[in-house]
Amino acid sequence: MHWLRLLQALFKLNVQMTLAYRADTIVNILLNLMWLGWELLGLSIIFSNTASLGGWGPGELIALLGVFRLVNALMAALIWPNTERFNASVRDGSLDYIFLAPADSLVLVTFSRMIIWRAWDLALGAALVGIGLHLGGQASAPPNLASFFFLVISGSVIIYSLWVVLIALTFWFVKFDNNVTILQALLDAGRYPATIYPPWLRLIVTFVVPVAVAITVPLQALRGDLAAWQILAFLAIGALSLFIARQVWNAGVRHYSGASS
Repeated sequence: MHWLRLLQALFKLNVQMTLAYRADTIVNILLNLMWLGWELLGLSIIFSNTASLGGWGPGELIALLGVFRLVNALMAALIWPNTERFNASVRDGSLDYIFLAPADSLVLVTFSRMIIWRAWDLALGAALVGIGLHLGGQASAPPNLASFFFLVISGSVIIYSLWVVLIALTFWFVKFDNNVTILQALLDAGRYPATIYPPWLRLIVTFVVPVAVAITVPLQALRGDLAAWQILAFLAIGALSLFIARQVWNAGVRHYSGASS
């Protein structure tokens, strides 16, 4: 209940900040639609020259783009806005105030800034998934829909856990400012199926920075391509990654000496 009250307070604060800049919100949504148009135009150009891409058809690629937008929207709404603020707070010592607050420091660091208008991108991503499956002539049973939902959350948790580990390294390497740049760049690789990449890059996006696990796997579950044990295994990977990230964060907090040192 304490966490829920804290999240509710942070959410209200960020809603007020968003309402104070309503024009910016509208402009951002329009720009988001423009980028979606470019992405769909790119797919249309690709499929005007080939019938499939890495074994995936047009409808499947649109659905994959939808899953990418779902995961990316969660990251863009919660994770990326707090990265620069966290790095600066470690350097100038303002992080001390977070540790003095009677709340979980990781929750405060993660949710202090939320981009509320990104909820629009979540709805847009879900629509793309539905349109892509329809174009591909595929219907999803309720169990597949449930698996898809939980695997999207699990995939987002995996990316979030990697982010926690990367920012926690700032406790040891204070000038490690570009700690999430590579993570952001590799997440963009999730727009396309991992099968189109060379083996070395496929290895990276599957095991090192598991973008494929976060984006491609939920769609496979929605299509009914995964067995029950595979779904449970991927969910367990998400839970394990969060546990490891929490341990790394706690170790970093213990190492942090504050602004007075």
